[in-house]
Amino acid sequence: MDLDAVLLARIQFAFTITFHIIFPSFTIGLAAFIATLLVRWRLTGREHFRNLARFWTKIFAVSFAMGVVSGIVLSYQFGTNWSNFSVVVGNVLGPLLGYEVLTAFFLEATFLGIMLFGWNRVPPNIHVLSAILVAVGTSLSAFWILSANSWMQTPAGHEIRDGIAYPVDWIAIIFNPSFPYRFAHMFTAAYLTTSLVVLAVGARYLMQGRFTEEAKTMLHMGLGMVAILAPLQVFIGDQHGLNTLEHQPVKVAAIEAHWDGSKPGDLVLFAWPNEKEERNDYQISIPGGASLILKHSTEGLFPGLKEFPRDERPPVVPVFFSFRIMVGMGMLMVALGLIGAWLWFRRTLYDARWYLKYAQYAWPLGFIATLAGWYTTEVGRQPWIAQGILRTKDAVSPVAFGAVLTTLILFVIVYSIVFAMGIYYINRLINYGPKGAATQTPEGVPSRPLQAAEPAAHDAIEKGA
Repeated sequence: MDLDAVLLARIQFAFTITFHIIFPSFTIGLAAFIATLLVRWRLTGREHFRNLARFWTKIFAVSFAMGVVSGIVLSYQFGTNWSNFSVVVGNVLGPLLGYEVLTAFFLEATFLGIMLFGWNRVPPNIHVLSAILVAVGTSLSAFWILSANSWMQTPAGHEIRDGIAYPVDWIAIIFNPSFPYRFAHMFTAAYLTTSLVVLAVGARYLMQGRFTEEAKTMLHMGLGMVAILAPLQVFIGDQHGLNTLEHQPVKVAAIEAHWDGSKPGDLVLFAWPNEKEERNDYQISIPGGASLILKHSTEGLFPGLKEFPRDERPPVVPVFFSFRIMVGMGMLMVALGLIGAWLWFRRTLYDARWYLKYAQYAWPLGFIATLAGWYTTEVGRQPWIAQGILRTKDAVSPVAFGAVLTTLILFVIVYSIVFAMGIYYINRLINYGPKGAATQTPEGVPSRPLQAAEPAAHDAIEKGA
């Protein structure tokens, strides 16, 4: 593969969106978790729910800030690196992204200040309402972003005039054929990601014998969500796959490394797809397994990669392996949730230190699965940036190779520093725990968005937590 400006622009966008998606996939579920804790506090009067909510709000503030910063960069890239993309599909995607800002981001930004700094400063019910509205805002944001991205996968409700897409039916555009499945799949993934982090932190505290009451609450709430959502995600993912087979069969063929559509598809557990020879090397598979999943019959047929011209096929190797990473993480989540639910039912959860030992390290599973699924979706759409409308190579701006390379290097340096500091800061807050400075209201009115979270970090550093 030749290293040119188009490839560098793709790498740059992939790099920045990889960092960005980590934070919305966490904050969408975290906002709902904080709102739930505050509602439980108001219903029960138990102060430890409030302490937990304040503790996780500080982590939410840092994550939300990094998500906003990394998201702004993506918006600029549409103009700098992908101007032809904006010209061709901007009439459709521009309003969708605008709706996200107007209905979601403004809602989040308005009530986020109350949620962060309203402790003991506004009536409790107003503060709880602000947390609920922030959670609603994050969900609305996911709705519009996924609608826009889904339209790029399965365009509908538009017409092409002189090579430009124009909207003709906004309902068809918003609720395009893949949107319901992709929204359900990603939204569930976001809640699973947060639940796994909460579960892992609760297990970590129990293993250390710290914050026992708060740890049990986190363990119960995180585990309960994982036990329910992980099996549900398997079903949603299956339905999403069937929808993809209907509308993007070449993507499914790449996912399954299925070359010959005249034969039933094997469920390939491992292989190295050989795109040059159009076959799989070192294949380990279950005969007819893919046909059984996709066509509900071991003899069912679905299109193979050979049925599509080479220049209309996605890169098979990254799609094949990213999908299996996502599924592998999903199976680990199902096992973690069901085993934990069984131990909880048997009333041995707190004593099963072997389970808690592994559960405390489960926090990356959701992030890895989300990124792997995103790569599967986006790389699997190639060579199109908007399916059937615009190819990726035709969407790039006339930017020089050196300019793209320079900005890519700068992005790698800056992101590495900023986000390493952010992750370090979040880990310090978690190490310090849901008590002390992490849950105290600072004197006066904070003058900076993250000032309310600073005391906990300073104390953590001084104590070497």
